[in-house]
Amino acid sequence: MRLETQKKFAAGLSITSNTLVIITKIIAGHISGSISIISEAIHSLSDFLASILTFFAVTHSAEPADKEHPFGHGKYEDMSGFIEGGLIIFAGFFIIYEAASKFTSNYCIKTESMLGIYVMGFAVIANFLVSRYLFYVAKESDSVSLRADAEHLQTDIFSSLGVLLGLVLIKITGLAVLDAIIAIIVALIILRTGFSISKETLNNLLDGSIPNHDIDIIETILKQNTVVKGFKNIKGRKAGQYKDIELTLLFNPEMKLNCCHNICDQIESAVKEKLGNVNITIHAEPEK
Repeated sequence: MRLETQKKFAAGLSITSNTLVIITKIIAGHISGSISIISEAIHSLSDFLASILTFFAVTHSAEPADKEHPFGHGKYEDMSGFIEGGLIIFAGFFIIYEAASKFTSNYCIKTESMLGIYVMGFAVIANFLVSRYLFYVAKESDSVSLRADAEHLQTDIFSSLGVLLGLVLIKITGLAVLDAIIAIIVALIILRTGFSISKETLNNLLDGSIPNHDIDIIETILKQNTVVKGFKNIKGRKAGQYKDIELTLLFNPEMKLNCCHNICDQIESAVKEKLGNVNITIHAEPEK
């Protein structure tokens, strides 16, 4: 219960932080006349939408299984993470589009460029602190959506740093084209993050297998139990923070049902200790 409360607080903090950053960027972009800052405000708006999705996901994924969702609501987090990955990709392409347009225009920052520098510096610090906390809670709770939200904020840090550096260089050299070059480099980093998140969460949504490393851990636990005569059909999938695992164990045909049940309980506990949040279904068969 403590982790669920912490997850909701982290998601709420992300919403509040993004709201503040968006407002300051819009004001600074309007006053300074900086297109890159306004573009960053739109990027932060995608962060805000991602934070809303994350709050929705962690709230509903914590609900217990019911008649309509007998396997729980963990997929809400994977769905949220997949959409957030798409938002990151969109933001990356948008920044590239905006940066490319500057090469064909007489772009310049007309007034109050120092205001933009201060605001982008504030955005970097705020997003760094909030993203660190989100990464911490995501690791503790194994939350896909919180980690995606943290990754989203981290891309905002990179893009804000890029814009900040561009504003400083423009202030020093007067070459506005430097802003566009840095923005494109940052956008490529953002796109890489977005595609990585989308790939992982899509795999979970399509019930892709858990990592081979997890399967190896399960097999090691089974091999260490001398009572188990063999095993087969190890399958696993991930739904939000939970891993659903199914396997078949082979026992001596003469072994009593109660003994088989106790061994299965021991193996289940050992797997949960190694892999964390796990739901295990074990089928017992006599050794042939």
